[in-house]
Amino acid sequence: MAIDYALRMGDGKKIFLSKDQLLEEIEAGSADAADLGEIPSLSGDELAKLSEILMMPGKTVSVEQGMEVPVTHDIGTLRIDGDQGNSGVGIPSSRLVGCMMHERAFGSDTMELGHIDYSYKPVKPVVANECQAMEVCQQNMIVPMLYGAMPNMGLYYTPDGPFENPGDLMKAFKIQEAWESMEHAAEHLTRDTVWVMQRLFASGADGINFDTTGAAGDADMYGTLHAIEALRKEFPNIYIEAGMAGECVLGMNGQLEYDGKTLAGLWPHEQAPLIEKAGENVFGPVCNTNTSKTSAWNLARAVTFMKAAVKASNIPCHVDMGMGVGGIPMLETPPIDAVTRASKAMVEIAGVDGI
Repeated sequence: MAIDYALRMGDGKKIFLSKDQLLEEIEAGSADAADLGEIPSLSGDELAKLSEILMMPGKTVSVEQGMEVPVTHDIGTLRIDGDQGNSGVGIPSSRLVGCMMHERAFGSDTMELGHIDYSYKPVKPVVANECQAMEVCQQNMIVPMLYGAMPNMGLYYTPDGPFENPGDLMKAFKIQEAWESMEHAAEHLTRDTVWVMQRLFASGADGINFDTTGAAGDADMYGTLHAIEALRKEFPNIYIEAGMAGECVLGMNGQLEYDGKTLAGLWPHEQAPLIEKAGENVFGPVCNTNTSKTSAWNLARAVTFMKAAVKASNIPCHVDMGMGVGGIPMLETPPIDAVTRASKAMVEIAGVDGI
């Protein structure tokens, strides 16, 4: 009698597939990544390993002994006191308490302080409060404490910022003006991030996490890379991490370059050398989840991209894993069966250095 295996769709819905259907899905997902990124697809042995992980009977699975990797968090404090519409659990607590819970109860390897707005621009007017919070956290904790936020270059466009929205300009066929608006915004992004972090580092921060780099396209990544470069020059020993927003850098500008390389259209294995060149310690490659595809298809695709990124990178790759990335369903509270299988596959097949 044929066995159907419990899997998920990219939106979290539970489905059941036969072994043949599962194999078709993972082959197709890997082939999609290989075609787009012009990278090798998973080998026969790797496809077999992935199918084995997906067919494991337990609700949760784990890596083999000796293959454990560090687990880092972005804005984990807000998952404690944040509202349930934002993946939080709504438990009244301070950010200090949230950080200490992650260190002492959850066993986190690192922790991160972040503002509720979680973007660098809104931190500017409250930077003194953030410095005080960082100092208090450092006095009470042992694990490395980073400061994290998103570059979020969209905040520099009207109505939130000083520069005209490039989307509106392009719709009016003002292409040159749109390019100039992006470049001005990127300059301000670099300046603001460096200014904020100069103060946080003086308050004891162990490092910085650029979360969701490139969310506003290639100019967003351009501004972030220059911020990384400036911070590395000023703080040679500080820890710098950058996680991407998507597997492909969107060419909103299309002309911006870093180190002679056009940023638009870069895939994870092409992003890694530039992140390293700018001065990163750790790279957070990402692969977005397609909600209309199965978890098998999404995970095979993500593992294929991450394997190539790990191979191309001389610095550790801590793959972005969570709601809607890394082969995990796009759901506020991702199902544990999908999360643990994706994590195991990333470690044992893609060879990532952390999650």
